[in-house]
Amino acid sequence: MAQPRIALDVFSDYVCPFCYLEMPELDALAERFAGRMTIRWRAFELRPDPEPTLDPDGDYLQDVWGRAVYPMAAERGMTLRLPRIQPRSRLAHEAAAWAETQAAQQPGAGDAMRRALFRGFFEESLDLADPLALARVADGLSLDGSALRRALENGDHRQAVMEDQRTARELGIQGVPALRFSLDGEHAGVLEGAQPRRQLFLATQRLLDALG
Repeated sequence: MAQPRIALDVFSDYVCPFCYLEMPELDALAERFAGRMTIRWRAFELRPDPEPTLDPDGDYLQDVWGRAVYPMAAERGMTLRLPRIQPRSRLAHEAAAWAETQAAQQPGAGDAMRRALFRGFFEESLDLADPLALARVADGLSLDGSALRRALENGDHRQAVMEDQRTARELGIQGVPALRFSLDGEHAGVLEGAQPRRQLFLATQRLLDALG
């Protein structure tokens, strides 16, 4: 079977509410163009160590959530709550990369972990920097939480996360979500910010039309 000629790399961070809000739009995109494109989520730390994290009680987050996050969540039929903590997200990215390696034994493990991390943080203030909390998420998905803890301790997937971030820098990406389209392996443009479904459909159809 021929490989899809259109690829979409989604650079995102688990502490970014707009990345979570983009999930239903990307789900619709994947369904609409099933078999004609591939979608892969890529790691991007908005505030890597030693950059300070945001104050969950600070004016900046309160303003952004009130002005943009809550209205978009209502529009897209999603439930989000401003998390009580603002942890670093590197371990969460490593946990998601680990889950992808479990897909041979449990199909869809990577996608399930990604959704659980987003949902856990934005609905229950999950501490994304706590290996024990991440292991409990894995156990809740019928994955091996102990194996995940060992992988995090050993940094087994740290390099993959760093490579994603290096790719983002090379593309000039500074914020997320950032959606990078490729056509036959060649860069075909980046859409930055949470995109409405119609815009995603139009961008993908335009590339398909270019294939003739």
